[in-house]
Amino acid sequence: MQSPLLFKSVYWATTLSFPSRVHSPSSLLTRPKRLVNANNKRRREIKERHWSSSGSNYKSAMPCSSISTVSGGGLGGSGDENGSLRSFKLNESTFLASLMPKKEIGADRFIDAHPEFDGRGVVIAIFDSGVDPAAAGLHVTTDGKPKILDVIDCTGSGDIDTSKVVKANADGCIRGASGAPLVVNSSWKNPSGEWHVGYKLVYELFTDSLTSRLKKERKKNWDEKSQEEIARAVKQLDEFNQDALVFQKHSNPDDANLKKVREDLQNRIDILRKQADNYDDKGPVIDAVVWHDGALWRAALDTQSLEDDPDCGRLADFIPLTNYRTERKFGVFSKLDACSFVLNIYDEGNILSIVTDSSPHGTHVAGIATAFHPKEPLLNGVAPGAQLISCKIGDSRLGSMETGTGLTRSLIAAVEHKCDLINMSYGEPTLLPDYGRFVDLVNEVVNKHRLIFVSSAGNSGPALSTVGAPGGTTSSIIGIGAYVSPAMAAGAHCVVQPPSEGLEYTWSSRGPTADGDLGVCVSAPGGAVAPVPTWTLQKRMLMNGTSMSSPSACGGIALLISAMKAEGIPVSPYSVRKALENTSVPIGELLADKLTTGQGLMQVDKAHEYIRQSKNIPSVFYEIKVNQSGKSTPTSRGIYLREASACQLPTEWTVQVEPKFHEGASNLEELVPFEECIELHSTEKSVVMAPEYLLLTHNGRSFNIVIDPTKLSDGLHYYEVYGVDCKAPWRGPIFRIPVTITKPMTVNNRPPIVSFARMSFLPGHIERRFVEVPLGASWVEATMRTSRFDTARRFFVDTVQICPLQRPIKWESVVTFSSPCAKSFAFPVVGGQTMELAVAQFWSSGIGSHETTIVDFEIVFHGIDVNKEDVVLDGSEAPVRIDAEALLASEKLVPAASLKKVRVAYRPIDAKLSTLTADRDKLPSGKQTLALTLTYKFKLEDAAEIKPHVPLLNNRVYDTKFESQFYMISDTNKRVYAMGDVYPNSSKLPKGEYNLQLYLRHDNVQYLEKMKQLVLFIERNLDDKDVIRLNFFSEPDGSVMGNGAFKSSVLVPGKKEAIYLGPPVKEKLPKNVPQGSVLLGSMSYEKAGHEEGKNPQKNPVSYQVSYIVPPNKVVDDDKGKGTSSTCSKTVSERLEEEVRDAKIKVFTSLKQDTDEERSEWKKLSISLKSEYPNYTPLLAKILEGLLSESNVGDKIGHDEEIIRAANEVIDSIDRDELAKFFSLKSDPEDEEAEKIKKKMETTRDQLIEALYQKGLAISDIESLEDLKWIYVEVSDSSKSQNIGHMDTHSNGGLKAGTLAVTEGTKDMDRTDKESAPDAGGQPDLFEENFKEFQKWVDVKSSKYGTLLVIRERRRGRLGTALKVLNDMIQDDGDPPKKKLYELKISLLDEIGWSHLATYERQWMHVRFPPSLPLF
Repeated sequence: MQSPLLFKSVYWATTLSFPSRVHSPSSLLTRPKRLVNANNKRRREIKERHWSSSGSNYKSAMPCSSISTVSGGGLGGSGDENGSLRSFKLNESTFLASLMPKKEIGADRFIDAHPEFDGRGVVIAIFDSGVDPAAAGLHVTTDGKPKILDVIDCTGSGDIDTSKVVKANADGCIRGASGAPLVVNSSWKNPSGEWHVGYKLVYELFTDSLTSRLKKERKKNWDEKSQEEIARAVKQLDEFNQDALVFQKHSNPDDANLKKVREDLQNRIDILRKQADNYDDKGPVIDAVVWHDGALWRAALDTQSLEDDPDCGRLADFIPLTNYRTERKFGVFSKLDACSFVLNIYDEGNILSIVTDSSPHGTHVAGIATAFHPKEPLLNGVAPGAQLISCKIGDSRLGSMETGTGLTRSLIAAVEHKCDLINMSYGEPTLLPDYGRFVDLVNEVVNKHRLIFVSSAGNSGPALSTVGAPGGTTSSIIGIGAYVSPAMAAGAHCVVQPPSEGLEYTWSSRGPTADGDLGVCVSAPGGAVAPVPTWTLQKRMLMNGTSMSSPSACGGIALLISAMKAEGIPVSPYSVRKALENTSVPIGELLADKLTTGQGLMQVDKAHEYIRQSKNIPSVFYEIKVNQSGKSTPTSRGIYLREASACQLPTEWTVQVEPKFHEGASNLEELVPFEECIELHSTEKSVVMAPEYLLLTHNGRSFNIVIDPTKLSDGLHYYEVYGVDCKAPWRGPIFRIPVTITKPMTVNNRPPIVSFARMSFLPGHIERRFVEVPLGASWVEATMRTSRFDTARRFFVDTVQICPLQRPIKWESVVTFSSPCAKSFAFPVVGGQTMELAVAQFWSSGIGSHETTIVDFEIVFHGIDVNKEDVVLDGSEAPVRIDAEALLASEKLVPAASLKKVRVAYRPIDAKLSTLTADRDKLPSGKQTLALTLTYKFKLEDAAEIKPHVPLLNNRVYDTKFESQFYMISDTNKRVYAMGDVYPNSSKLPKGEYNLQLYLRHDNVQYLEKMKQLVLFIERNLDDKDVIRLNFFSEPDGSVMGNGAFKSSVLVPGKKEAIYLGPPVKEKLPKNVPQGSVLLGSMSYEKAGHEEGKNPQKNPVSYQVSYIVPPNKVVDDDKGKGTSSTCSKTVSERLEEEVRDAKIKVFTSLKQDTDEERSEWKKLSISLKSEYPNYTPLLAKILEGLLSESNVGDKIGHDEEIIRAANEVIDSIDRDELAKFFSLKSDPEDEEAEKIKKKMETTRDQLIEALYQKGLAISDIESLEDLKWIYVEVSDSSKSQNIGHMDTHSNGGLKAGTLAVTEGTKDMDRTDKESAPDAGGQPDLFEENFKEFQKWVDVKSSKYGTLLVIRERRRGRLGTALKVLNDMIQDDGDPPKKKLYELKISLLDEIGWSHLATYERQWMHVRFPPSLPLF
């Protein structure tokens, strides 16, 4: 075994003096619910975080302390710095310093020694949720330069389509995209006179928490106005009732008019109250205007809808902005939201990007790295002199989740701005480490452009192999673990008694990666009180996570780069990384602690000394490729022996070391001269045997090592093979080959039970146990018993298994014990694979108590082995045979299966390939990004919860070679109901037809061409009542014969039992499921029950069951044809009818887009009418054609034509005969009678439509301003008539004669005679038409209720009209009709309910947008 002293020399240069360890306190906090890996749920550092000024955010965690099962070389020693930390005592200054930790990584010492190397000259790209330029400490650098150089929304979530161009009128007024009139400032220069307009719902730009706050404030104002209107309406009804009592004493007490007026007033009250209960604020609309002032593109916003004061937020008062990087100016929407924004203009003014942050996370991260507070220097970030650009990768449409588009554009921006550093505090699990499109682009940026990429390792600890992508799994990225010092614990986390030494947070992710790489590079402080956006209404807040340790490390590296630039030392990510790793202070006593902390806690000052001494050494990255001897695949970056089979015999491995220079390195000056004599070391030669020396040239060299794990005890063992430059041993290890061995214990006893007794825990302690899961086990029943403690204890209990080409299979639970007791769990496992059980007492749990917690942990393995895990029922009547066997112990077989959703496959109906603009989509390599937009159509017969699924692309962000995907689902009105990316969500959709647009990006056109017929699945959840329970049988014919049902049995080891899963009963299949679609569900074979019986997990393991929907039942279409009566018409008569119908068909197909086409259409209509007079179907088609005309100039003339055509339809129908027919019942068995019935129903529908359209036309004429005489000429000259005129000052209606002037519609005292003649004795034609109309149809129906609304409106009963209209909208099963909502708004305006009218106008932008949003 390597001695600690010798191993220490590997870490530290012999000519340098480094402290041995930094010990720090720990923090407090509970571990909030964490996202698990099951079902490929995505995990983000920021998603799991709760932002709180009190400091209890997201998970807490802690480092791995020593346990008896770990072996490997240790690290010892102590230094002055550590001693001072241990004995620290908080005062005001040390408290403030603990809020923004810098001492732990030596940043304070470095700046004290080199105040000019505080980050000056360094630019950091922050890949995150966006940075607020108004946040405290993010305005200027220490030398007075602007802190933020650019603010970019790389996701496109704030993009507005401003391609629509308008011109101002003489008054300087334009029509905004929202429809609002806007006045432009006369001082704005616009040589072209062209104004690009667009609009945005402002809530789409805000975070959920900000939106929630604004909704509460707006709801208060709404409630005030609503209550005022309700009180006014109640008062009107009360006054009316009092007046009515007096009136009824002197007249008819049952006066119908009074009842209707009272009903109208009551309807108003009901509507106001219902609207108050159903209030759903979709937010204000802001108009955007973009123009070119002759030199720059500029933009302005109209934010009046956000302001209470109508004089605030006007477009003309807005100070125009251009792209942030040009003038570095930003705006604030309103005082209420206090939300800052930036404007960027792309694509020649056709796209305006409004940049806001999608969470406080990005600003907090930026503050840790670079904040500068001149008056509060202790709260400065690590590198206050550095500048930054904000690259927003967290898409606001997805709740701040990153997208491939955001990631790619961010890399483009970082290279374009010549950044030195990138910080990215995002990540998730991966199935393939160091793989994927984003990884390829990062490698290019690091290796060619020399950017240093720093990223968080993840918050998924304490189990091993939990590091996330890209930070912990990518060779070219420096992955950072999260450390907590005593000062941080006492100050930032406010624990009652800080730990005596620093340690890793419990939740910080651990290595190794699945391919054996260490995973974590170094550690840095993982918590801070840092700046947050102004919309949070506070300056700073506490957050902790590897999201915080990453910018802490990034800031420290910025100090190094600042020094290197000032001292003329070439900056290379290779040399900087080597300096960090070889000067870090180890955390923990054991070599295996590297899996938790990386090489240790980074030290800026020592790294700087190392860089100075190494400045003449070539910048080289040593790429390690490891293969088991005799095998070409797989290739890994380390050696990871995890399974029991790998630990039974010694193995030989081939290691290839390849020096990699930066792209562009000189062949003659750098590559040819490169030669190093390497001395190889093993930290434990009895286990890991390696050669002693290696001569390494530019082309690389391979060597073999032998691993002998046979004599190792069960548990974790970690070793390293490292190379030291013989000529410069002070450099420390120039490359390392990690060797991780997790030797599992085997379970031989039956029943298979494993017990771990009397494990002792103190705060932060972790116990790891490795067990080979017995073959045949599929789930575990575990019991955890605690004893011997006083105050409450919180534990993390995690299990991890690793299977090829899968994300780590992780189960986790956070358990709190308020007193000694036992708790039980059930979770799935994979038989034959090693399972790590990690039990950790949370780092701050039990602090202040000196009691040791004793834990007993028992695991019982269960499982039923089946020959078919995922079962497919092929649509036939045949059941599926399943053979079940208990391999471990007797198990109760209790099968259960159900089908809960429908999956339907779709292919695109349209595919559009386009080249994106170079503004932000041109890759650093010079290649242009392309986009493929696929359109799918689907229809829902009923409201349902659906989820789109693209098997090829879903559930992978980093471990995929495809760049990006995004989808949106919209209805026929273009209303967007759902958006998503690689992790699609379920969305509830109403009945109707929908488009799904899938947006794919890549720079390789061939890849996109292959995707043009990409299959997409729509999965629809069945209602609970429609879920299909499948039956099991003990006989193969049981599903048909109805006998032999199988319920349960006890399986005995060594004996198989067969059961049959029957297909679903055809009658239970859901309606409207197309042939070939698939019903999906789950199936289980056993249930788990716990002794306590509280919330037992009934089915810890389930498998997929699917059923292919067969063809529908064949219907005999010829049935009954033989009994039909012989046609009585002659051949000539039938020929004449066929000719007539053909002419009408041709006539119907004619277009009326131009004046010439309309003229031809009218000539043919006259000709056909003369040829087939009074033929109702023809007259109905003529009416239909008139209604289809668009861009009508003479509106009144057109309405007169409609009335004339409607009269012709009405007059062609014998209404008495029609009424008589429908008064009698027909025989449904009589085919001839059914044909007649169908014909009469068609005639009735034509009559109803004619009456309906006539009523609408009459009403339309009434709404016109000028007094008009209307003369309608019908085909029968004897029926030609004056149908009336309208006096624009009266609302009594259109009458055939002179009208008396009546009161306005708001007057409730007007006379209400249904068809009262005017002074001239002539009837109201609208009322006369309506009376005929209501004979034939339910006037309250959603299709024809508009006439009833108009009628009630004409009579001043606006409340009743509005109620009818609301009922129509509610009952209409089709997508919303814009005309109905426009009518509703006009009624609200007429009543005077301005707050409701404004509310509905805002909703119009949601229901009926002019176009789909941009991707």
